[in-house]
Amino acid sequence: MNLDEKTIYKIADLARIHVDEKEVATLIPEMNKILSFMEKLNELDTSDVKPLVYMNEATNVWREDVVKQEISTADGLKNAAKHSDQFFMVPKIIEK
Repeated sequence: MNLDEKTIYKIADLARIHVDEKEVATLIPEMNKILSFMEKLNELDTSDVKPLVYMNEATNVWREDVVKQEISTADGLKNAAKHSDQFFMVPKIIEK
C-alpha cells in the first residue's frame, strides 16, 4: 500500500494533529517505509506462537484482603494542618 497526500491528511485528521504542507513531502516516504516493514512482518508464520498476556512468566500472588488498624485516628491526624475529631479539613475547591 502506498500512501498519497490525501491519505496523509486523513491520518493527521484522525490523529487530531496538524501537518504542514512542507511536512507532507517527507512524511509520505517515511510512512510508506513503515507500512512496507509491517507487510514484511505479516509474512511471518506465527501459527505456533502463543499470544502474550504478560511479558514474563511471573504470576500474581494473591493475599487475603484483611482490614487492619495500622494507625490510630489520632496519629493519622497528628500532622494535619486542620482537622476535626475524625476527619481532615480541606478548603473547598469546587463551587456550584
